[in-house]
Amino acid sequence: MGKVDGFLTTARAAPHRRPAELRVLDWHEVEHEAAPAEAREQAGRCMDCGVPFCTSGCPLGNPIPDFADAVWRGDWRAASEWLATTNEFPEMTGRICPAPCEAACVLAINDAAVAIESLERAIAERAFAEGWIAPRPPRARTGRRVAIVGSGPAGLAAAAALNRAGHTAIVHEAAAEAGGLLRRGIPDFKLDKRVVDRRLALLVAEGVELRCNARIDDWAALRAAHDAVVIAIGAERPRELAVPGRELRGVVLAMDYLVQRDAHDVRGKRVVILGGGDTGSDCLGTALRQGAASVAQLELLPAPPMVRAPDNAWPAWPMVFRTSSSQEEGGQRDFALRTTRLVGEAGRLVALDGVRVDTGERVAIPCDAAILALGFVGPDARPLVDQLGLALDARGNVLCDAAFATTAPGVFCAGDAHRGASLVVWAIAEGRDCARHVDAYLRAR
Repeated sequence: MGKVDGFLTTARAAPHRRPAELRVLDWHEVEHEAAPAEAREQAGRCMDCGVPFCTSGCPLGNPIPDFADAVWRGDWRAASEWLATTNEFPEMTGRICPAPCEAACVLAINDAAVAIESLERAIAERAFAEGWIAPRPPRARTGRRVAIVGSGPAGLAAAAALNRAGHTAIVHEAAAEAGGLLRRGIPDFKLDKRVVDRRLALLVAEGVELRCNARIDDWAALRAAHDAVVIAIGAERPRELAVPGRELRGVVLAMDYLVQRDAHDVRGKRVVILGGGDTGSDCLGTALRQGAASVAQLELLPAPPMVRAPDNAWPAWPMVFRTSSSQEEGGQRDFALRTTRLVGEAGRLVALDGVRVDTGERVAIPCDAAILALGFVGPDARPLVDQLGLALDARGNVLCDAAFATTAPGVFCAGDAHRGASLVVWAIAEGRDCARHVDAYLRAR
């Protein structure tokens, strides 16, 4: 254990965010890591509680008490080594993870949880700065070739692990640059793309092959040319809004808006965002930085409670009211409102009609742009079904067994394509686990 009474004497530090009125003027990261002295004090809050629910709450199983204790003792290198045992990309999760580990922290039962996410970021950045994170190519190669389709967190995690095992990991990415949604779907103000590039350069130096602009047209030929294939294409098929007026100019899907923000500039416009989740929040922050005249984020569900409900006990994820960094910056939020129609004039959006689901009151909201952030319904799996004969589950995701194997021999699947749209940390965890099973499959042949 670190500081014996740290959880009693030290309060949780607030996130280190630049002032909202300044950060909306640029696209630089909102948050920065704590100074080493403060990180050490925050690490000392870890109770070493005997049963680390934080570790079980983390999809990666991060050894949180161990790296927290190492930071408290000033042994940052040991902290980095502990973190590297379970997490391929701590510099990513330390920035964009919602931190289910913190929700499961024992201290969170009646106090503020240990600041695990910010501690993870501080460790990762210290390790890069000190040169402790450096290329480590495998000592020998097995001669086996594995194609990984998709360069998001699941695909990159699988590639890193397979390469470490000595296999040749070849990542195929349809876009012009690798990174998947780490690059295209998460705004720069949450994840600076230099952080992504730094990790990609490290993977290439270790022997991972990245092939961009590599859209797969013949899946059967890809499978025949490799000893195994890992599908990590994500779940980018959007949930649509089936109301009159959907076809109007000014209505755009959230991912199209985030990926092509220059083509969908909302400067001076009245914007509504349908969807109150992380993607909707990212759209809000983007619209504010573009100079929208006004932004309203609308949610179909009622506002969650300010504190845990009795049926939402620790250590389950707390379903409580939250304010994201983008929501701190401006805009309005409204809840329990269902869109019934998008109104247009001369083919362009001018208003949204809705109804309050709790009272039945009808609402009209003038707007020039509507961004649909309604979530995702699964992968674009039709070519996989047609060319590889893969089976899908009832939700339209790729069907896998416990070893991440699909119904096609030698073809595996990890991340959102398998589990549905989820967290980056879950994608990393699935990529790691999938790679372990692919390695076992290859070594048994």
